Amino acid sequence: MRLPDLPQVVALETAAQDFPWRERHFADSLHAGHRAWVLWRGARCLGFSLSMHAVDEAHLLNLAVAPAAQRQGLGAKLLRHALRDAAAAGMQRMYLETRVSNQSARTLYGAFGFQEIGLRKDYYPNDNGREDALVFCVRLDNWKE
Repeated sequence: MRLPDLPQVVALETAAQDFPWRERHFADSLHAGHRAWVLWRGARCLGFSLSMHAVDEAHLLNLAVAPAAQRQGLGAKLLRHALRDAAAAGMQRMYLETRVSNQSARTLYGAFGFQEIGLRKDYYPNDNGREDALVFCVRLDNWKE
């Protein structure tokens, strides 16, 4: 992901999320050196992932697939790439949060060996105020595709 990609990335994020990141969030992540990848089909952005590496841990900050391209394995492709990248960079674990209500994400992460390790109360905004997040972790030294 590069700065010129952000208009399409933000458009996808806005279409895929009820409470999307703004362009400045993505730009700040790029400036911070976070690992960011975009999945393209021709000139069309179909998905992206964004991870932060610190010491020996990775944190998946955001992953989204365009609504019209969901259920085609693209989320798995992006997640696999983020895991490979983190393992190759020497990260020992990857962490992430997802909404308690996001069963599709929970299923995807479970298929890649992520284990639920905690709960963050009132972590995400939602239409009724706030929603809890489940915290997941996978060990990368044992991670197998």
